[in-house]
Amino acid sequence: MAILIIASHDRPDWWARELQQRDPDLDVRIWPDVGDPADITYALAWKPAPGALASLSNLAIVFSLGAGVDHLFEDPDFPAHVAVVRVVDPYLTAGIREYVLLHTLRYHRNQPALDQQQRDHVWDDRARELRQADEQGVGILGLGELGQASANALSNLKFDVAGWSRSPKDLPGITCFDGRGGLDALLGRSRILICLLPLTPETEGILGAELFSRLPMGAYLINAARGGHMIEADLIPALEDGRLAHATLDVFREEPLPGDHPFWDHPQITVTPHNAAITDPRSVVIQILDDIGRHQRGDALSNQVDTRLGY
Repeated sequence: MAILIIASHDRPDWWARELQQRDPDLDVRIWPDVGDPADITYALAWKPAPGALASLSNLAIVFSLGAGVDHLFEDPDFPAHVAVVRVVDPYLTAGIREYVLLHTLRYHRNQPALDQQQRDHVWDDRARELRQADEQGVGILGLGELGQASANALSNLKFDVAGWSRSPKDLPGITCFDGRGGLDALLGRSRILICLLPLTPETEGILGAELFSRLPMGAYLINAARGGHMIEADLIPALEDGRLAHATLDVFREEPLPGDHPFWDHPQITVTPHNAAITDPRSVVIQILDDIGRHQRGDALSNQVDTRLGY
């Protein structure tokens, strides 16, 4: 049994060190130094090259080193028989929660307009539109681990929070919608819309002109999920015609965001470099080693992904 770390841009040495500190007897290898591919039973992966996982004939489990697993299923040769486990990292969840709180509060307190006043050397202390938190409709697309944590944190600040998910959810203090009709209801009440959906064929391109048209005029958008959720060509027109007032984006279809991309300099777009939350090996390796033990005992895995649904 050997463990392969195949995540060239995600600190593979740190992952290897944390694994071996907890179990010095582990055979840990870092791509591309695989050795005999038949030795590999487990892989820790983030955006592996197409075909890399298929080359491991005895691979049993892939652990996705991030909240999403869509990067794995982009590989046309992904081995369908291999179990996929998503990590649930309390530090990653906390990071997303903090990011959502930060940018929701920026919008609630009209900070983008105040920043523009500073750039224009304008002193205007009149509130453009004063709302209390319980009058501010906040909608969250996606009520998984990250969505629920963010919804609860916003609810604790007395925001009027609603969430939408594919399957029905029942969360205390949160108005929950599901299905197509539920999406329309959520959008109509969301002055601040937050996307925390998994990226699947059903959610690809969900953030586009058609969805924006169902939001209140002058709504705000936060996308901390995946760049593939956004139809990027639809965003600036929605900002310029007033449908959206501002957008905060942590994820993009192409990363790093190209230097000539129009999002960089648009005054109504806040760009962050996909750093809303970062998976911390110190906590995640505990889950990974627990699941390896479960697999070896024949027990059910934690947080196993339904590969048919993609989450």
